[in-house]
Amino acid sequence: MTRCPARTDVVLVALALVGLVLLVVASIGLARAEDMPVFKIEMKDGTITPSRLTVPSGRPFKLEINNAGDTPAEFESLTLHKEKVLPGKTTSPMVIFRLEPGEYDFFDDFHPGSKAVLVAQ
Repeated sequence: MTRCPARTDVVLVALALVGLVLLVVASIGLARAEDMPVFKIEMKDGTITPSRLTVPSGRPFKLEINNAGDTPAEFESLTLHKEKVLPGKTTSPMVIFRLEPGEYDFFDDFHPGSKAVLVAQ
């Protein structure tokens, strides 16, 4: 069986175009992640700072959650459907893709009584 050189060239060009499209799409996604506003939350042995944080509604943003304490902390929000466990002295990001305007409670599940709220405007 013989191969048709023209057909092989067409396949190679098609694969190169698909690769180029995937590269462009990936770079657009990275640019958007870098453009997200970042909001910092500190958890420390049962306290959350700030206790009230205003964030944008209708667009993605990133929370940078820092557990400055010695004990583990768990960011948990039933209204956001998000949770994240952080060992002591660690920082971790959490991306929120879009919130409707309103208030969203969260707390440290490992330290009862520590509560805070995100206010999406």
